[in-house]
Amino acid sequence: MGKFKSFLAPAIEMYMTYQKASGRWSNTYEDNLRYFDCHCSQFYPDAETLTQGMVDDWCAQRVTENNNSCISRTEVVSSFIRYLRKRGKTEVTRPISPRKERRTYIPHAFTVSELRNFFHACDNLSNTPPLPTVLSRKITVPVFFRLLYSSGIRTCEARMLRAGDVDLNQGILNIQRSKGDSQHFIVLHDTMLDLMRKYDAAIHSIYPERKYFFPSPYGSHYTRDWVVRNFRELWGMYNKSQATAYALRHNYAIENINQWVGYGFGFDAKLLYLSKSMGHSTVESTKYYYSLVPVMSDIIENLSGQYFDDIVPEVYDEESQ
Repeated sequence: MGKFKSFLAPAIEMYMTYQKASGRWSNTYEDNLRYFDCHCSQFYPDAETLTQGMVDDWCAQRVTENNNSCISRTEVVSSFIRYLRKRGKTEVTRPISPRKERRTYIPHAFTVSELRNFFHACDNLSNTPPLPTVLSRKITVPVFFRLLYSSGIRTCEARMLRAGDVDLNQGILNIQRSKGDSQHFIVLHDTMLDLMRKYDAAIHSIYPERKYFFPSPYGSHYTRDWVVRNFRELWGMYNKSQATAYALRHNYAIENINQWVGYGFGFDAKLLYLSKSMGHSTVESTKYYYSLVPVMSDIIENLSGQYFDDIVPEVYDEESQ
């Protein structure tokens, strides 16, 4: 049985094939498209043609959603309709999306002491009882969270990283499954590469046929709940502040920006490098982090003679946990 049940199933399958071939696909897109398909199957079981009502019903903003959540849920349906319209398969118009909201979330500012405490907790997990699940957690957790810290990749990118997409000879990660639609590559720091090599040898002895670089005991990748649960438990052992695993990505960006101080500016080049490293679809998304570095506006003004707001206009962050 196929993944999709409504009359749209053949068209959806063709659309997915097209998007995957173009490198523009993610698990989130597939999940939301499946929900739309279930909506059509449940409420329009006898339909043979896509109508405006079907689309508007599904894409209407829910009382439990903010603007950004609604956009995230419905953007794949909008893309699907655009695909159909270009091929003359529908006259239905794309839904009108709500205005994107500026992020109000301020990520946790890690201290050296907090990070030291957290990784100390990661490194001292119990290895008893000596079960595969216990042993794999003990060797996975310290490497997984250090990868987030040292590379700035998204938690979903680390979770769904396939073993075949990790080049341990050259120290390069091929990020294919991400939040956005663009494949990108990460070059590992030498110390992180050494740690990944040791982990690879250790986890291979437990799961020799693993598909994912960080395999769960069930043969798939770890879930978002696994990341949240482990981070919360280990963070709370020695730290009293509140933080999330995703804040390690923000920390990576901010630490990089802080290093630009005193080394000549090179604004455009450094911004572009950071944007590509983090897998942002546009440089505009990376500019969000300038608002999190208090001294950055002064640096820009001193080195360029222009005010912060003149160079970095109000932008919206594309990040999501």
